[in-house]
Amino acid sequence: MNQEVFAAVTHALERGEPAALVTIVSTTGSTPQRVGAKMLVFADGRMVGTIGGGCYENDAFWKAREAITNRRPQLLHYELDDDFAQETGLICGGQMSVYIEPIEPSPELYVIGAGHVGFHLAHFAHEAGFRVHVVDDREKFANADRFPHAAEVVTEDIPVWLHRTALPAHGYVVVVTRGHTNDLDAMRALAGRDLRYLGLIGSRAKVARIYDALKSDGIDVAQLKQIHAPIGLDIGAVTPQEIAVSILAELIAVKHGKIAGRDAAELSMKWAPAKL
Repeated sequence: MNQEVFAAVTHALERGEPAALVTIVSTTGSTPQRVGAKMLVFADGRMVGTIGGGCYENDAFWKAREAITNRRPQLLHYELDDDFAQETGLICGGQMSVYIEPIEPSPELYVIGAGHVGFHLAHFAHEAGFRVHVVDDREKFANADRFPHAAEVVTEDIPVWLHRTALPAHGYVVVVTRGHTNDLDAMRALAGRDLRYLGLIGSRAKVARIYDALKSDGIDVAQLKQIHAPIGLDIGAVTPQEIAVSILAELIAVKHGKIAGRDAAELSMKWAPAKL
C-alpha cells in the first residue's frame, strides 16, 4: 500500500501539485494499522492509501487538507476507546499518533524583468531552492548565458507571454521590469490571478499610480490587497544586490507562512526600494 502512496507523492511533485502525507508514527495497544502506514491527501479531496479508516482517519483527512493550505506540519494523537469502537465497529482500545506533513514541489519563481535586480534575484533564489523562470523582451538581458541555472528563459513581449501562459497557483511572481509602463502592462496581465505571491517593485508613488490604473481597468480592490508592493522586506537595501536579498527574504517568509496577503493601506506606509 505504501508503495502506491510513494508513487503518488512522486507524481504529485512532478506535476507541481501540493498534497499532505499522513503517517502513523507511533501506536500503543491494539490499532487498525501499524506504524508506518501512510495516506496521501490532495487539496481536492482525493486520497491514496489509508491509515485504517474510521473517524480518526476522517479527522486526519480534514487536518491534512488544512495543512495543504497553511503549509504547517502537525502531530495528532488519537485514543481508540469505546466511542471509537461504537462508531467504527472496530474493537481496538489502543492509542496512536499521526504525523501530517505538507508535500510541496520546488517553488516556481517567475522573475518578470531581467535587469539588474532580476539578475541578482534569479541567482540568489536558485541557491535558495526556487525553480526560476526569467521573462524579458530583450535578448541582451534574457539569455541562457546570464541565467545558466534558470529552468526557463523567455525572450518575448512580456504581456503577450503572460496573457497566454497559465501560471501555477503555487507560483511566485516578481515584477521588476525596466519601467512604469512595462510594470503596468505586466500587472494588467497578472492582477487577480490565483498565485502564492505577486510582488511589484517601485516607489510608493509609482505603486499608487499603478493601483489607480488597475482600478480604472476594473480590478477589484480586494485583489490589489494581495499584491506585495512596494516589494521586499525593509532592510535598508540600496544596491540591486541588496534589493534582491530583501525580495528573496519576503519570498521565503511567504513560503513558510510568516507573511500572507496584506492590506494596501498598510503597504502604502511600507518602505520602498528605489527603482533600478
